[in-house]
Amino acid sequence: MISFECDYNNGAHPLVLQSLIDHNGAKPIPYGFDEFCESAKERIRKACGLPDAEVFFLTGGTQTNATTIDSMLYQYEGVICVDSGHINVHEAGAVEFTEHKVIPLPLPAGERPNGKMDAKVLDKYLDDFMHDGNNAHAVYPGLVYITFPTELGTLYSARELNDIYQVCQHYEIPLYIDGARLGYGLAASELKCLTSDEQPVTLPYLARHCDVFYIGGTKIGALCGEAVVFTNRRAHKHFFSIQKQHGAVIAKGALIGLQFEALFSPSPHAKDEKELLYFQLSRHAIDMAMRMKELFRKKGYEFYLDSPTNQQFVILANDEVERLSRHIGFTHWGQADMRHTICRFVTSWATTSEELDQLERLI
Repeated sequence: MISFECDYNNGAHPLVLQSLIDHNGAKPIPYGFDEFCESAKERIRKACGLPDAEVFFLTGGTQTNATTIDSMLYQYEGVICVDSGHINVHEAGAVEFTEHKVIPLPLPAGERPNGKMDAKVLDKYLDDFMHDGNNAHAVYPGLVYITFPTELGTLYSARELNDIYQVCQHYEIPLYIDGARLGYGLAASELKCLTSDEQPVTLPYLARHCDVFYIGGTKIGALCGEAVVFTNRRAHKHFFSIQKQHGAVIAKGALIGLQFEALFSPSPHAKDEKELLYFQLSRHAIDMAMRMKELFRKKGYEFYLDSPTNQQFVILANDEVERLSRHIGFTHWGQADMRHTICRFVTSWATTSEELDQLERLI
């Protein structure tokens, strides 16, 4: 059986594993204060174009979201997201377990979900809240959360990202970007903008248009690990202690530092000798996703929405779902109608041309 179920059911890229093997005999300082973590942080700062950014390493996405969001909110504050936001639908209430309410924004009337936050909707919500004479009785919005790419595989344009950030700055509320699939989003934005006059969202651009974000490693070449980057707002001065409270400090911190050091080193396999491994792997996944998209399109399948990223949402007849499930791993995302299912097919840094050849024969 071939698997297009998710982008984190592979091991790690060989260069990442080799780095762990090469330094297996080292005895680094524990808890992430070692030379490998410091080297990785410096490489990340350079890639972001932010020499003064603060970087922290955590092991997984849910842990990262709950810890970071908790560190940025007072006890009476909540976090705003779209209704389909990852923290709202796919993290078992992890943020609310820290006693911070998740505040989902409603969709504009008559619009079909696309996973993206609308700056105008955000502005109206915040304006209404600030002018509500009874808002002292409500959960105060203390943070705005989006994902790049979104839960539905869509992308924010550079202008849309800037518009959201301007709203946040106007109301003096920080913007946090969940980057579990950040590399895939950046690679997709670059590819999409090649055929248009749009400005692509690059890592430095994104870093300048939010207050904190994280770079996902788990889904892009690492065994585990996420790098939280605080940009123009400083991290809580006791962020390490907050990590500790959340069980989010790994004693063998070098395990993550070594992986990000490898990911943010030049890739020996890239056409551009300066291209970092992280971005080369991300671009590969997008190339595979675009080929997958074309395979489905040529066979006459319809899509739930147009995704430029490594997540493709295909509408399948229910009997087709049953047939393909015997040979392919994919996610049943939801019901399209009584006779059709929305199914998610995902590529990753490890997807091969041979797997796509098999897919083409099966669909």
